[in-house]
Amino acid sequence: MIGYVTLGTNDLEKAAEFYDKLCAEFGVSRMMEMENFIAWGGPGGAGIGLSKPFDQKPATVGNGVMAAFMAKDREHVDKVYKLAIEMGAQDEGAAGPRGDGGFYAGYFRDPDGNKLNVFCM
Repeated sequence: MIGYVTLGTNDLEKAAEFYDKLCAEFGVSRMMEMENFIAWGGPGGAGIGLSKPFDQKPATVGNGVMAAFMAKDREHVDKVYKLAIEMGAQDEGAAGPRGDGGFYAGYFRDPDGNKLNVFCM
């Protein structure tokens, strides 16, 4: 359904270090890199990109915008959530069950304040 998501950054180098480690937990690495853009992912799958804004204005966080990473299982959710927090991500909701439908997720913000989630069902 979704091909990829691009998030804004004001410090591409710092953000890239965060996403290199985070994306490695999903078995993907950088697949495209330009002066103001880096994308992680693999052939035939969804990916995530970071970009300095094209209009050269500061990147800002969208209120209500979130990108989610699909984990293999609850242990994978816990591992990725813990890694993100250890790398300085801001906690937005510890990993755990949400609701009654078997949804398990952890929420955090990357170094630029973009809201992310790691989940399994």
